[in-house]
Amino acid sequence: MKKILLLFVLLFSITAFSQDKNENEMRTIWEAKSDAMSEFPTGIKGFRQEVINNFRTRKVTGKGINRTEIRFSIENDGSLSEIQAFGENESLNEEAIRAVSKVKKKWLPAKVKGEKVKSKFRFPLTINI
Repeated sequence: MKKILLLFVLLFSITAFSQDKNENEMRTIWEAKSDAMSEFPTGIKGFRQEVINNFRTRKVTGKGINRTEIRFSIENDGSLSEIQAFGENESLNEEAIRAVSKVKKKWLPAKVKGEKVKSKFRFPLTINI
């Protein structure tokens, strides 16, 4: 039941952008006109389901509607790094980071001019406790 509740409260708005190495600077893909954005092998719904499966609602304290935004980088090999969560509820932030880091499937990395590049991804999460 908790997993179903969590599924319904996840936000469906997700924004992604990627970067291309240019000497020591990074440019966003939309500036570089990307060939392909990063994507999860089973789609964003598949990624959302993986996070839900890893999420332990009993570890989150507080009441009412709680929101966080999870930000992470997708490396050239499809692995995740730099996972961070930004929200007022610290226990939700910690559990969100843990749940995302437990996803073992690799992403398909973004491409610029046919070359795989590191990208960034934002994943908003809302839960009603």
